[in-house]
Amino acid sequence: MSDIDSLANKLIPHYSHFDVGNRLLFTGHSHQAWPDVAREGQLEYYDVCARDVDNKWNEAFEKTEVLRNYLRDFYDDPDAFYCREESTHVLFVSWLSSMDLKNKPKIISTDGEFHSLYRQLHRLEEEGLEVSYVPVNPDPTFADRIIDEMDDRTSAIMLSRVYFETCLINTHLTEIAAAAREKGIPVLIDDYHGTNVVPISVKEAGLEDCYILIGGYKYLQWGEANCFLRFPKNCELRPAITGWFASFSTLDAPRTDAPVEYDHSDQRFASGTYDPSSQFRAAKVVEFFREQGLTPEVLRKQYLAQVALLRNEFESKGFDEDIIRLTHREPVERNGGFLSLTSPHAREIRAILMDNEVFTDARDVILRLGPAPYTTEAQIKAVVNELHKAVEKLATRSV
Repeated sequence: MSDIDSLANKLIPHYSHFDVGNRLLFTGHSHQAWPDVAREGQLEYYDVCARDVDNKWNEAFEKTEVLRNYLRDFYDDPDAFYCREESTHVLFVSWLSSMDLKNKPKIISTDGEFHSLYRQLHRLEEEGLEVSYVPVNPDPTFADRIIDEMDDRTSAIMLSRVYFETCLINTHLTEIAAAAREKGIPVLIDDYHGTNVVPISVKEAGLEDCYILIGGYKYLQWGEANCFLRFPKNCELRPAITGWFASFSTLDAPRTDAPVEYDHSDQRFASGTYDPSSQFRAAKVVEFFREQGLTPEVLRKQYLAQVALLRNEFESKGFDEDIIRLTHREPVERNGGFLSLTSPHAREIRAILMDNEVFTDARDVILRLGPAPYTTEAQIKAVVNELHKAVEKLATRSV
């Protein structure tokens, strides 16, 4: 039995509700299946609400701390703060509102960022914000081009650790962070495609003063509404977009004209009241991952093997590169957790696959095939076979 199947077959019985063993689920980069214990977490939340009513919050906060500790372990980052919110967008907007955009109206980003970041920055451009979208290619000179854009008008730098289209790992963060540190420019890293896929030590990478956006919807299997902003404990930023959860300690203090206060805690960038059910679900998943020995190293080995097999199977089919091709041919070690394919027909191909209950994902000209730890070798070969059929069907339509 292969290493891929050894882990996958061990996990499959624990995902019976999603029936992962009998379905071709290849949107793991977007939404992985939840283990059966996640359902227990949802039910647990209802029972806690019924039993404790308003006192449920103490237990809810404990669940969130379970998630924070998991992330601190993953990032080798025991001393940082991790603010929980419904989405990375809420956290991004709160963080951005703490920048001195009046006096430093320039943001440095890249042309490889996800829609959420790009859309918000582009809309703010319409209101006068200056955004420099540095091309991620050519890669060897990427850091130099980011550094060249840094000046005394720059409020922040915002970029990804793993690009959402190509799935390539950004290997320049340490160099960029060092240059930004010298100029006093904060760096925000989108790690939605890095967490639980590409291990990293924040300390060893020299990113301790950086801010990291983390989402639980993908590789963590936590589902929706479990997003975090990692920030250093010496952070003194004062977000203008702020909620009452950002300063619990002052709620009973008299209201004055004094500057708004922020707790020195994980909550600095928090908004307000939320639905904690997702934290109960996610805490069960954290427990499950630990029980199954799904360490960062184990997960990385599985994803590398799966993506390598996907790539080999794809290349063995001899696809017409005018119709569909590998987005890049970099070594698989530079790849995150999915295989990126480029095709002018990406959305049509995705629709044909979906008609056959094959779950993939398309963004513009990019088709993404994302396995998960429970994905077997047979399923990987099957999805490439289905892709080949879909492309042949598309070619027939075009004749």
